[in-house]
Amino acid sequence: MDFLKKNYEKVLLGAVLLGLAVAAAFLPLKISAEKQKLQDLTSTVTHPKVKPLTNLDLSVPQSALKRAGTMAAVDFSAPHRLFSPMPWQKNAEGRLVPLDETHIGPRAVVITKLTPLYLKLSLDSVQMLDTAPKYLIGIEREAAPNARDRAKKQTAVSAGSQNELFTVREIQGAPDNPTGITIELSDGTTATLSKEQGFRRVDGYMADLRYDPERKRWSNQRVGQTINFNAEDYSIVAINENEVVLSAKSNQKKWTIRYSPSATPEPR
Repeated sequence: MDFLKKNYEKVLLGAVLLGLAVAAAFLPLKISAEKQKLQDLTSTVTHPKVKPLTNLDLSVPQSALKRAGTMAAVDFSAPHRLFSPMPWQKNAEGRLVPLDETHIGPRAVVITKLTPLYLKLSLDSVQMLDTAPKYLIGIEREAAPNARDRAKKQTAVSAGSQNELFTVREIQGAPDNPTGITIELSDGTTATLSKEQGFRRVDGYMADLRYDPERKRWSNQRVGQTINFNAEDYSIVAINENEVVLSAKSNQKKWTIRYSPSATPEPR
């Protein structure tokens, strides 16, 4: 302790000199590290890392180009009628209606009812003859073009017999009291007839029509019939479960009238 008391100034000076020597030795390392840091920063600025480009979304400009290449269709007729104003006239009720195709002409025809027309076949009776039994088949064609052909008729057939409508394919059960007769229609449809159960299918439709501008009604109209409205004759060329097709006799132009049950109330 006496040594430290007598020589503490020398010890303190030695410690300071030692610290300065360490600092002097560390200074080149610090300078080198700072230079490297500055070089890294400079390289980052002058040579940045660039991400590769992704696929560009060109859908918007491409759609714009397509629109620009499409010819614009400008319609100055219905419903705007810029250059040809639409005339009006009074209907049968005295109300003014526009003279367009939705109020006058075929598109103003309304289907009020569609009725299915059936082909009906039935096994009516069995006739026992000396040679072989005969089976009496009832035929009713509601869709026949001629009215005389729509009433029920009967034809006698036997096993294997054939006519323009069907062919008898099989007699089931006893020949004199069959449980069923299998027939094949001319379109390939097969059916089994018995005394308890016949055969029925839809072969067509008839329609009830209405034309409000002239207060005209047509009931039970069939394919081939003619109706007259707006000073023009129209033939009914087709009827199905959803529509009626009319054909103008003057120019053969066809019009399809859709059936909408909810839109066919009688006008007030």
